[in-house]
Amino acid sequence: MSEQVCLRDAGPADLEEFFAQEQDPEAARRSRFVPRERDAFMTHWTTKVLGNPGVFVQAVTVDGELAGNLVAWWDEDRRFLGYWLGRQYWGRGIGTRALALFLEREKNRPLHADPFLGNTGSVRLLEKHGFRRTGTIRHGENEHVMLVLDADH
Repeated sequence: MSEQVCLRDAGPADLEEFFAQEQDPEAARRSRFVPRERDAFMTHWTTKVLGNPGVFVQAVTVDGELAGNLVAWWDEDRRFLGYWLGRQYWGRGIGTRALALFLEREKNRPLHADPFLGNTGSVRLLEKHGFRRTGTIRHGENEHVMLVLDADH
């Protein structure tokens, strides 16, 4: 029996789990994302994510359990996509199913993503959904792949 992957609106009650997921050292290593201190995390999420009407954020659930999130936001004139899944949900096709559902709801195109170059699972996931490589960019010392999902997807 396959696991039921669903999306729902994310809210303040989800933040403790999202914070715990961001603190996972393996997730931070793979993404090259430095986890925030608790207060900074909560402030960011309550004001810049949940409190910003230009941000579209969905909680990912697996058989009713909170598994992670998908977020789309504006960075100047470009729409970006980001996501985070708890480690126990990796490698099970959950990201693939959740991203497909999210892309049905997030209609803005082009849609950009810039995962760490060494995060091959994340790059593969995006390419599987039609994102194409347009180059690389640097975030600090780390090289990231710039990917874009065009209007025809």
